[in-house]
Amino acid sequence: MGRSSSFSVCGQLLCRGATMPCPRTYWFTEEKFGQAERTELDAHFENLLARADSTKNWTEKILRQTEVLLQPNPSARVEEFLYEKLDRKVPSRVTNGELLAQYMAEAASELGPATPYGKTLTKVAEAEKRLGAAERDFIHAASINFLTPLRNFLEGDWKTISKERRLLQNRRLDLDACKARLKKAKAAEAKATCEGDTVPDFQETRPRNYILSASASAAAAGPSSPGAAAPEHSSRPLSLRVLRPRAQSAPSLPCCPVLSWSPKLWNDEVDKAEQELRVAQTEFDRQAEVTRLLLEGISSTHVNHLRCLHEFVEAQTTYYAQCYRHMLDLQRQLGSSQGAIFPGTFVGTTEPASPPLSSTSPATAAATMPVGPSASGLAPPGEAALRLEEVTPPASGTRKARVLYDYEAADSSELALLADELITVYSLPGMDPDWLIGERGNKKGKVPVTYLELLS
Repeated sequence: MGRSSSFSVCGQLLCRGATMPCPRTYWFTEEKFGQAERTELDAHFENLLARADSTKNWTEKILRQTEVLLQPNPSARVEEFLYEKLDRKVPSRVTNGELLAQYMAEAASELGPATPYGKTLTKVAEAEKRLGAAERDFIHAASINFLTPLRNFLEGDWKTISKERRLLQNRRLDLDACKARLKKAKAAEAKATCEGDTVPDFQETRPRNYILSASASAAAAGPSSPGAAAPEHSSRPLSLRVLRPRAQSAPSLPCCPVLSWSPKLWNDEVDKAEQELRVAQTEFDRQAEVTRLLLEGISSTHVNHLRCLHEFVEAQTTYYAQCYRHMLDLQRQLGSSQGAIFPGTFVGTTEPASPPLSSTSPATAAATMPVGPSASGLAPPGEAALRLEEVTPPASGTRKARVLYDYEAADSSELALLADELITVYSLPGMDPDWLIGERGNKKGKVPVTYLELLS
């Protein structure tokens, strides 16, 4: 019974097919359950796979978050995505700054453009419009120079890599199946060689055919006529004899070549399995080399993404520089307007800098800034320098300020500044609120407020 079972299993194995003994899905499942051996890739190849997967995952996250940064509105992002998939041009959309500028301009027109509030609304609207235009340019530059290369990688290079990796997995499953088939064929060959002539032939694996012998048939049938003589062996008891099929009837049974295998046939099957294994190994090695080259190209992808990242930073730097200039101009305009409305005050800078700025508000700074002698009678710049030398600090004290940016004096009445240096500043009644008197050592002159960080 044991030998019949083993030969039946071997027969089923060999009947599965020559090119793929086991289906890939079946073999993949066996590997997942740990019931089949698998061909392991080398450590360098595994590192390349892990690096590629990591690059893909982080690229997706950076792409999604950059899209959120450039377009916070999720509905607008969905709309842009649909237009892109339909290969249609995305319609122009007004930025938030431009929309705010439009509302402010309409409010100034309705509330009175000649009033102080209306004038201020108009100035802020113009600044917000410029900020909106700068934001539009930044979004366009970032989309072209940063988002597009990331999308091209995910939708182009990565899809190619994924396709080749799937082909490599199929080649590996085929190779593992061929290895398993060769292993089983060799085991069956060794068993058949050990058993020798005791290997059961096909008659023993099928139901026996019990038929009556010729003499038994004649005895059972009796004499054909009353006068016929009985055979001389008719007195023998009725017997059964097993009649085996003749040798020439074997080819008519389709299962005979499968169920009756000699060691030589098993040897031929082993040779055939070895040949299939060599073919599978060659295909696997070729696909592994193709996949390896694609995975090593991830380094070039990193270089390309690095260049795109630099371009994104440049675009962002340009955008924030434009925003700073626009807000600086707006601050000066509002400072002049505030000085005309509220004499004796000035607007302090509230721009964040490297050391933390003082939390003192402009109004508080104007209230706490010491006031020196009146400069309402200052002469033109040529004489003003001489008279500034005669100006003394106020009796109530002065304040320290840190210089944010380098500043070149326009005339002799101004004091040249260097970034990060500390100077002493104070205000004079009737001065332009955008300016202060600054002192550094024995030098003295006017300095712009927007270039200073007032310290407590």
